[in-house]
Amino acid sequence: MIRQLFLILTLTILFTTLTITPQAQDFWACPQGYEGQTVRVYNWTTYIAEDTISNFEALCGVTVIYDTFLDDGELVDVLRAGNEPGYDVVVPIDSTMYLLLAENLLQPLNFNNIPNLQNLGESFLDRARTFDPDLRYSVPYLWGTTGIGYNRTTLGYDITSFEDMFAADARVAWIDADRLMLGIALNILGLDPSSSNPADLEQAKNYLIEHSTNLAVIADDTGQDLLYEGQVDIVIEYSGDVFQIIDQCRCDDFVYVVPEEGTITDMTSLVVPVGAQNKVLGEIFIDYLLDKQVAADIANYTVYGSPNQLTIDEGLIYEDYLTDPAIYPPAEIIDKLFVAVANDTIDALFIATWADLHATLGK
Repeated sequence: MIRQLFLILTLTILFTTLTITPQAQDFWACPQGYEGQTVRVYNWTTYIAEDTISNFEALCGVTVIYDTFLDDGELVDVLRAGNEPGYDVVVPIDSTMYLLLAENLLQPLNFNNIPNLQNLGESFLDRARTFDPDLRYSVPYLWGTTGIGYNRTTLGYDITSFEDMFAADARVAWIDADRLMLGIALNILGLDPSSSNPADLEQAKNYLIEHSTNLAVIADDTGQDLLYEGQVDIVIEYSGDVFQIIDQCRCDDFVYVVPEEGTITDMTSLVVPVGAQNKVLGEIFIDYLLDKQVAADIANYTVYGSPNQLTIDEGLIYEDYLTDPAIYPPAEIIDKLFVAVANDTIDALFIATWADLHATLGK
């Protein structure tokens, strides 16, 4: 009898715990009726928390096919070819959004399936309106800058600008991204970072060639790994990627800085492309990513800025990150940031100029 009473008491405690925990956590609840379905996601590498996908699968009883890319060009190629894999959610940056919308490669979203849109900050919704005026196709996901990561221990001093980087007696890696590198050069030269003038792009190309003395490699979106492994001393890389190795190292060796000259800022969006196999579950997945705790977990893991104002207001972002001006910049730094604008003419010009630079440098 005592053993039976003990078993009943144990089951009662367990049942109570299971039933009150979700309410106590106020965690996202999956709508009913999607069990056994599949959603296909195409995202950047290192751009989601470790348990984001597995938690969604468990909450909804679904399968997530999750693929990654290193460069937005890979994403564009897949969608232009007809989205053969049937991706339901993809994650382009600002400049790519112009191209995808101009080519009718995205589907309008049903925001009845995305009630957590209300969690986002108005300034980021306004930013999305620059390429999606009526906010029909996109939802802000994460944002950051492309700046300088370096090994302070190896270098022996701090750098604060692109000028410092170009002059350093060090091994430098540039990121293999035409809009980023040429845009940075155009900005330094006082020209439009999204110029469609071939003469401007020629100036930017020549500027980079003239300042390539310490260039060791033009790398895919892996500069942070080269820095961490000691193959280079300085990289031009996405902010979150550098902060991830800083967190991984748990040392004082690595530093990320927004250069004094200013730099590009990217915001990624969550969108449903044409050819999606399960649009509705894709929209449910987007809503899940906008949950305040899910968004916080992603931002805290990737160390990119979150546009989720509710997440910030409720103190779910690590304080060290929220107060770091390289992650959440103050107004005086934001004023020096620029956003890439794109169309077919600009895109083709940047790609061709970047190819010429590659050929000249042989990197």
